[in-house]
Amino acid sequence: MTDPVPSTLPTRVVVTGATGKLGRAVVAHLRAAGVDVLAVDRAGGRDPRDVDGEFLLVDLTDYGQVVEAFTGGADEHAGGVGAVVHLAAVPAPGLLPNAVTFANNSAATYNVFAAARAAGIRRVVWASSETVLGLPFDTPPPYAPVDEEYPPRPESTYSLNKALEEEMARHFCRWDPELVMVGLRFSNVMDVEDYAAFPSFQADPRLRRWNLWGYIDARDGAQAVERALAHDRPGADVFIIANADTVMNRSSADLMAEVYPGVEVRGELGEHETLLSIDKARRVLGYEPRHSWRDHVDPAG
Repeated sequence: MTDPVPSTLPTRVVVTGATGKLGRAVVAHLRAAGVDVLAVDRAGGRDPRDVDGEFLLVDLTDYGQVVEAFTGGADEHAGGVGAVVHLAAVPAPGLLPNAVTFANNSAATYNVFAAARAAGIRRVVWASSETVLGLPFDTPPPYAPVDEEYPPRPESTYSLNKALEEEMARHFCRWDPELVMVGLRFSNVMDVEDYAAFPSFQADPRLRRWNLWGYIDARDGAQAVERALAHDRPGADVFIIANADTVMNRSSADLMAEVYPGVEVRGELGEHETLLSIDKARRVLGYEPRHSWRDHVDPAG
């Protein structure tokens, strides 16, 4: 059951990237919580009439289209937007040439940030990425669990753009001290049907070392977005968003000892505790994962 909407949660929200894996979960979660959601995407140029609920096709690399979407300038779509959740992007490195990925993602995010500010929207939540932590960790992390305390270490063009988005948000908030901008460094997003593959990871811990064996259930990702929308502290901030456990049935301490024996492990690890620290998200946002792949498949296969 969805928790009641916090009183500080905006009543009308635009969600970009609404037809993606995380976007679908976020739109469904917010609508179930009573939020008025304008879902935005340009996936395949699909007919908006084929998408449940209010939906608008928008090219986010076109600033004018973004402004119309945020201000009610498009026919039959109301204004009064109180917040934007920006999830749209080329979703990973290697899908398109690097320059195409950078040109699309950087322009789209700048346009979303700038149009929100121009429209008087004071709350923006956007998808940053676990990749800024140094993925795929061919260079070992500085310590584990990794957290938000060390500077971004982008290792791909996709990740470079995410790091620049975080810096961009800080400057937007410097220009406008009333802005609340929350970057969520999502781990690898999973739907329930994806968990059938998890037993295949168990034989070789190096298969998933690239993100320290992390993941995020799309439903918990949606919960994190809701928590971030209720966050009302002005300024830019970032949070790692992962599930509370790893994708492995071996202990987290054993995984680190075998694969990264030279990396400092800070604190005493729980048996399957995430190595992508969510302590800050728990403390500041009240985020608490509710789902695990272990609830859906036998870890032993």
